[in-house]
Amino acid sequence: MRFFHKDSDKKRKNRKFHPLRRQIAVLFIGLLLLSMVVITLINGLFLEHYYISRKTEVLKEAVEKLENLEVETDSDGNSSAEVSDEMFKDCSENNLTWVMVTADGQTICSVGSNEDLLQARLVGYVYDLDQKKNKEKVLQKNDNYVIQQVSDRFARMEYVESWGELGNGCYFLIRTPLESIRESVAISNSFYFYVGLGIIALSGLVVWVITKRITKPISELTQLSTKMSELDFDAKYHSQAGNEIDELGENFNRMSEQLEKTISELKSANNQLLKDIENKEKIDQMRQEFLNNVSHELKTPIALVQGYAEGLKENISDDPESREFYCDVIMDEAAKMNKLVKNLLTLNQLESGRDEVSMERFDIVSLIRGVLQSMDIMIQQKEAKVSFEASEPVYVWADEFKIEEVVTNYTSNALNHLNGEKEIEIRVIPEDDRVRVTVFNTGTPIPEEDVPKLWNKFYKVDKARTREYGGSGIGLSIVKAIMEGLHQQYGVQNYDNGVEFWFTLDRKND
Repeated sequence: MRFFHKDSDKKRKNRKFHPLRRQIAVLFIGLLLLSMVVITLINGLFLEHYYISRKTEVLKEAVEKLENLEVETDSDGNSSAEVSDEMFKDCSENNLTWVMVTADGQTICSVGSNEDLLQARLVGYVYDLDQKKNKEKVLQKNDNYVIQQVSDRFARMEYVESWGELGNGCYFLIRTPLESIRESVAISNSFYFYVGLGIIALSGLVVWVITKRITKPISELTQLSTKMSELDFDAKYHSQAGNEIDELGENFNRMSEQLEKTISELKSANNQLLKDIENKEKIDQMRQEFLNNVSHELKTPIALVQGYAEGLKENISDDPESREFYCDVIMDEAAKMNKLVKNLLTLNQLESGRDEVSMERFDIVSLIRGVLQSMDIMIQQKEAKVSFEASEPVYVWADEFKIEEVVTNYTSNALNHLNGEKEIEIRVIPEDDRVRVTVFNTGTPIPEEDVPKLWNKFYKVDKARTREYGGSGIGLSIVKAIMEGLHQQYGVQNYDNGVEFWFTLDRKND
């Protein structure tokens, strides 16, 4: 299963990763560029055709207005028509030039320059002269007039024009140049290009700022999921996006709490199962060993209590000081036996598997400070210099109550064997996914032949000194039972100026 996770992590690392913020920005700017290209293409391909269709309608309206002109003939036979200011205005706005002539070629009225040229061209159309030299494209045609697109070889320009015969028998020619629309298309495309660049730059900046706000909660959720995959359940979602992402973040928070609780329960159950399997075959041997050691350890204090009690009963010494001394010895030996019995009961529960292990996540630094605070009086009595410099929290997985027992035993052992400069140094050292806790005290190193036996029940290196402070040789056995019950490492190391005891704990779940 672990190999599968490694392969999955490798695939994720090899997968190309594109930030969402960049994707949104590229997509938006791409859409703007596409819009610019489409607008340019539409202008180039369709604007001229649209312009021509509009001009065709304008020419049709102009023909209708010419139909409504009243042509008057004077006594000399000269014909004329009055052009209204409105017609002049329309011609100016629509860039129209036109001429109207009688059937015999007499000009009735005209608007715009090049009246002679227009008249000559109209005569050519009416009498079908010089048509091969002009390229014409008929746009609309009926019985009265023709609207066509034509290239004027003299002016070297293209026009949309209409010519034909009016109801009063007069002929007309109306034209408007196409050069203006082509120039407008070029100007429009150029304008769109520069304005588009400005819009893209401004939009890119706006999109970058907006997407930062949009993707911030998503990035926070990504970091949260990464920490959850590493079983760091302290991280929480705090952003306020004001949408469904907030609900997703709350679900992540609830899932984190539930995962931490579930993992704690699974660890407890797993440890209990492992303990049951490992201890099943050791129960009988432990019972026998327990009885033998208890008998040996209790023999001396029971003998002392019995002897001094008989002395009191037989009034061996009548003075009050002697009797008080006898009572003190009896009370002291009784207290030692009581402590021994309690430690034996604790050790027996640990080794027999009857003691429940409650796996939880806690701060080992805070626990050590609590132990040092509770042992402050003993530290002062021993005139010890205790050094513990850890400040940041270090979270571990274990049974907090039992680890407190281990730290207390190590510290008490260090105080009872303190010598030389009377210094005690406690350290918490992170090592990958584990933590190493060490307790060092200055003093005489332990003989190398005695080191492997330290963890045996009732073993004492210096029996006289152990008897002096009331030790029973069970403290380190309790440490051994606790650490093996938690499936952790422990040990001791000699230095030139002292001894260091240590143990390890998990920082995260494997």
